[in-house]
Amino acid sequence: MPDDDDEWEVPDAFQPDPAEFAFPLQERFDSIVTVKAQVPPDATSAAALGVEREGSGVWIDQGGLVLTMGYLVMEAETIWLTAHDGRVVQATPIATDFESGFGLVQALGRLPGIPVAPLGDSDGLKFGTSCVLAAAGGREHAVACTIAARQPFAGYWEYMLDNAIFTAPAHPHWGGAGLFGPDGRLAGIGSLILQQGQPGGKRLDLNMVVPINELLPILETLRRTGHSGRPARPWLGLYATEDEETVGVGSLAKGGPAERAGLRPRDRILAVDGQAVNDLVSLWTAVRAAGPAGAAVKLTVSRGQKQMDLSITSSDRARHLKAPRLH
Repeated sequence: MPDDDDEWEVPDAFQPDPAEFAFPLQERFDSIVTVKAQVPPDATSAAALGVEREGSGVWIDQGGLVLTMGYLVMEAETIWLTAHDGRVVQATPIATDFESGFGLVQALGRLPGIPVAPLGDSDGLKFGTSCVLAAAGGREHAVACTIAARQPFAGYWEYMLDNAIFTAPAHPHWGGAGLFGPDGRLAGIGSLILQQGQPGGKRLDLNMVVPINELLPILETLRRTGHSGRPARPWLGLYATEDEETVGVGSLAKGGPAERAGLRPRDRILAVDGQAVNDLVSLWTAVRAAGPAGAAVKLTVSRGQKQMDLSITSSDRARHLKAPRLH
């Protein structure tokens, strides 16, 4: 069982001041747990995400339900949760929602006294809204931040959000951190750190936070069945690159639909089902428009001096991963 103490701290100037917030900050900090996951070496995600993963999660139910990011617990064989007071309990993953990126974990033992973080409404967070992004470990592991943007986000791993939350300054340990709005309710979960260019060659570090409203319509179904209840998105097994106004193939999931169809690394993707693409947003939008998992997706690609069409029979990403044992 892991038992490492974190020594990092957010600088004092960036920590939230309780006097500036109209809700009990300490209760929110106490609702956040450390999530440590052990993944078997033969797991599909082990090569990209590692076999030992650590981040945070938020206690959202008295029954021991924890909300985190799916990449932390995907295909995990063993999970340990550490509460604010040092108590540790084993847990199991019960769901990963690939559309939103959220993961749900169920504690397998009791941790009485952990406060539940109330779920909020992320649509109310606008540019400039003051928030708190907190990892496990209390105020020293929390950042007072503001909403820097609300806009679409597309990731190279076949992932897209229509209305992602971007916060600044960035939290150094963002994975699974809880974002609390000015009403003290949980508004999202930290997913990534990104860099945005600024005038004069300066750089602004941002966190991308998945909005809680992506979870609310599917929470009970996820908890009960391990699935969202929605048709699975089409998955190609394609890791894309974006360069100026072109989209390319960086790598392919071994044995995935794109590799089986003959797509190769360094191919350039020109169109999907006849719809021209020039960035990740347009690429994944066109792939989604092809239909649910199982739909045929026709890519027009260039390979050297050649142009060709490839038809890829998409799949359900979950079928290529180890399923949670609880479901």
